[in-house]
Amino acid sequence: MRVLGLAALVAFLIDQISKYLVIHVMELWRIRSIDVLPPVLNFRYGENRGINFGLFSDGSDASRWILIALAVVICVAIVIWSRRHPLGNWALIGAGFLVGGALGNVLDRLVYGYVLDFLNMSCCGINNPFVFNLADVFIFAGAIALVFLAPDPEKTPKKGQ
Repeated sequence: MRVLGLAALVAFLIDQISKYLVIHVMELWRIRSIDVLPPVLNFRYGENRGINFGLFSDGSDASRWILIALAVVICVAIVIWSRRHPLGNWALIGAGFLVGGALGNVLDRLVYGYVLDFLNMSCCGINNPFVFNLADVFIFAGAIALVFLAPDPEKTPKKGQ
């Protein structure tokens, strides 16, 4: 479980430091747009009050707290599940990335009332209007890692059996 905790801490810190540097130090909140490697990588300021792609973003305080509670419940469930199943280090890192990314977005909702987003990527003549953050990357990578690296529950006995 130490591997999961360390991976979660690394993901959380990278997410929060990147948001602080880009949004506050580089003042993206003020200038709204920085072309880094256009069109592939751009910084665009975004306030996400919902989930992915702005879904469920009615902006109400109730939805904010529901999303916070849901993220915390998912994080706790992943930690409990990881303790009950024999996972290799790579799967534990994936679980940690998912937890750390989710908690990074939870902290944003607690501090700002919304999730700070700043990454925008487009390519090949397609203009992508969506923004995301590194927490989202960690959540996605962690989920993919768990799908591909977690043992098949039908073939692996639970710990303690």
